[in-house]
Amino acid sequence: MIQTRIDHDLLGDRDVPVGAYWGVHTLRAVENFAISGQTIGQVPDLIAALAVIKQAAAMANADLGLLDGARRDAIVAACEEIRAGRLHDHFIVDQIQGGAGTSTNMNANEVIANRALEIMGHAKGEYRFLHPNEHVNMSQSTNDVYPTSLRLAAWAGIHRLILAMGSLRGAFADKAVEFADLLKMGRTQLQEAVPMTLGQEFNTFAIMLGEDEARLAEAAQLILEINLGATAIGTGITAHPEYAERVRARLAEITGIPVVTAADLVEATQDCGAFVQLSGVLKRVAVKLSKTCNDLRLLSSGPRAGFNEINLPARQAGSSIMPGKVNPVIPEVVNQVAFEVIGNDVTISFAAEGGQLQLNAFEPIIAYSLFRSVSHLTAACRTLEENCVQGITANRDVLRQVVENSIGIVTALNPYIGYAAATEVALEAHRTGRGVYELVLEKGLLGKDRLDAILRPDMLTRPQAFVA
Repeated sequence: MIQTRIDHDLLGDRDVPVGAYWGVHTLRAVENFAISGQTIGQVPDLIAALAVIKQAAAMANADLGLLDGARRDAIVAACEEIRAGRLHDHFIVDQIQGGAGTSTNMNANEVIANRALEIMGHAKGEYRFLHPNEHVNMSQSTNDVYPTSLRLAAWAGIHRLILAMGSLRGAFADKAVEFADLLKMGRTQLQEAVPMTLGQEFNTFAIMLGEDEARLAEAAQLILEINLGATAIGTGITAHPEYAERVRARLAEITGIPVVTAADLVEATQDCGAFVQLSGVLKRVAVKLSKTCNDLRLLSSGPRAGFNEINLPARQAGSSIMPGKVNPVIPEVVNQVAFEVIGNDVTISFAAEGGQLQLNAFEPIIAYSLFRSVSHLTAACRTLEENCVQGITANRDVLRQVVENSIGIVTALNPYIGYAAATEVALEAHRTGRGVYELVLEKGLLGKDRLDAILRPDMLTRPQAFVA
């Protein structure tokens, strides 16, 4: 039989397992919010953020003479343990919850308080010595702690995503160099257009990622604006006049993150605009990654009845019925992550819009959606780089044959054989199925050496001064 202790809240007494660091508030939240099956303890960045905020608050309150040294030291020690990865399995409330994040904040208050009590030599639940609300939550409200914790957690996740994107960008850039001299046909609206190099195509993938790394870095700066010291609605009730700046300074000192206090705490407490903007940038990343993966799947289609211009690494058998079939599973999974991120952006937008008056009660679903977008995009970038892009090879013969047989290369010949002759060659090539290269030689419009010189990648794939 499980041994229990009695915890009390405004609704009455409840039995809590004696070994649990959480208490009655957490217990009620677990009973009320069995929604996603995903606990806050499964988001280490969030737990670390909550702990460091509580640590900074204890230090700031002690600086102001509001908290004695013994309690401060115990709270700080407990928070440092949690930041080091301990006790995360005691953060058990569901990520999706009613109450604007109160259950998350109280789960943190209770775990920190009970561990601090142990450090002070007391038993869990002996709150007369150190209380979750009176001491751990001193000068705070869920309404400033929770959104600040989301910002710190998002900051950490964004920077891991930027690193993963940078590494993937480097892999595409390496392939751009490797494929720099491989001529191929560019296509618009899936129809042959004019020649380009495979290197140019892969360089585009790299550039798109680089642009979005910069946009993410900009969005990250916006989430550094915090509302600690706002307490309930931004007026700072129950907090010392100097608390907001003291806790900000302590938080920056501990984390090395250049957080700033919002100019107007009433506005900041209800405004979710930074999350909306960040989610919009994540959606932009997702859309571009998905488009890139669409291109990779199309360029590798076949092998006999598709484009077959590139080969993606074979990662697993593709069919339970068709022998030898290999599918582009890595681009496919990245596509699906992109679809999820786009959907999460819609959720975040509606949740931000749904706030009323001085507080947005829907920040838990914003957090749930935002953290999934960041973590899944990070994982998607890594698997795309390691399990796909690094191993891509080009089918040189296919690329060359398509260029030689394409009607599109006739555009490059306009300055040399004239528009009328080029049109005649294009029409005959289309009618007979013969290649432009072959017809130009047959008609004696250009010699082989001259034609080969014109069709060099460096002549076809960038502006050139025409020399007759």
